Amino acid sequence: MFVRQSSIALLAVLALCSRPALAQLRCNEETARAASTASAAAPSAEPSDPRSQLQLLVSQVLGRSKQIGAAHLLKLAAEADLEEARAQRMPTLSVGLGTSRVSVTPELGPKVEGQQSHAGFSITAPLYDSGRITKLTEWRSQLLESARQGKANAEEQLSVQVVTLAMDRSRYQLQSQIYSQYVRRMACLVDALEMITKQDRGRSSELVQAQKSLQQADLSLEQSATSLRQTEVRLRRLAGEQLPPIVGMSNVLAELPKLEDIMDDVARGPDVAAADAQARAQRSYTESIVAGQRPSVSVSVTGNTIRGVGKQTDWGAGVNVNLPIYIPGADATVTSALRRTQAAEFQRDDLIESKRFRARELHEMATSALDRSRRIADLLRNSERVRASTLEQWQQLGRRSLFDVMSAEGDYYAMRVAHVNTLFDAEQVIALMWSLGRGVMVPLR
Repeated sequence: MFVRQSSIALLAVLALCSRPALAQLRCNEETARAASTASAAAPSAEPSDPRSQLQLLVSQVLGRSKQIGAAHLLKLAAEADLEEARAQRMPTLSVGLGTSRVSVTPELGPKVEGQQSHAGFSITAPLYDSGRITKLTEWRSQLLESARQGKANAEEQLSVQVVTLAMDRSRYQLQSQIYSQYVRRMACLVDALEMITKQDRGRSSELVQAQKSLQQADLSLEQSATSLRQTEVRLRRLAGEQLPPIVGMSNVLAELPKLEDIMDDVARGPDVAAADAQARAQRSYTESIVAGQRPSVSVSVTGNTIRGVGKQTDWGAGVNVNLPIYIPGADATVTSALRRTQAAEFQRDDLIESKRFRARELHEMATSALDRSRRIADLLRNSERVRASTLEQWQQLGRRSLFDVMSAEGDYYAMRVAHVNTLFDAEQVIALMWSLGRGVMVPLR
């Protein structure tokens, strides 16, 4: 029995050596690609720097994003609102002109009819308003800061989305390369078994199993290719039709930042800054309402002239003092504004707290992913040795079945795909961690 198994295994080796050049090329390519597990898990160095490519891609997306354009317009509107609030300190000038037909019938004297033209002007300037204009200006200023930070937050959210999609694109490209090698490997076994079954029909079940494994490998390859195409569709939605070439990104964000640094950076995030500006703006608005219910002083100058029937000219200047005594609903207005201020502060504090807990969660996820990556790398080296030994024993000694060979091959390529996935999972989590604080572009620069 052992002699028969050895003879069949020898036939397999002879088959691999006697098949057409295409089959041998596939096997030789696979042997060269499997020389190192490190190179199997990550692509060789590309002429294009992945960090520079990500920066250019993010800039391209931000430059064409309508969402960022809308945020920029909101910022410009807030700037105009601030200028309007500052202008309230300036004097107000108004001029009036008019003409009319008049008829005057005095008690004594004849009736007078004719054309009458009149012109007038008014100049009003605030002198003292208990700080109302100052608080309104502060309110508009904080709203402008909130709009600026809102634009920065929109840019950050879009940037991390682009980085994540670019990494997924690289991930699925690597998976496709690995599954392509798996398909070639299974094709080699099918080629060998086709020659073996011509000599020994009893091995037909092994050929069917090898063909099944080849179909499964090809299905996995197609799934990775489909995921790659879908990712590129989503990326084109943001960056346009012209996408840069795919480069290896398995080490772009491989360094895990310290949790303490991320926790400190949370307060520097643009969303937190926008929420804080909103809270300060609401407080300034509340103070402006209170100031509006206090005394105010303004100066005014007026003049009028009439020509035609009843010629007359008069002018006047004076100081106006407004002393509010009773304003219905004034206390309710202040209370309402104060409660909105407190609500905005609570929202800001809740945002900071939730982001810090989110940072802890992401840090744990990234630590786990990097640890799994190191463990899988060790398993991958052992899997490669088992794979090589199993194939050698099947081809040369006849002491292993084809099912052992296919199991070793499937385990090896599954480990390679798992290694790629853990690397990119860790990087994407690290990107999310950076986006909680100063932004994902900080480590990329």
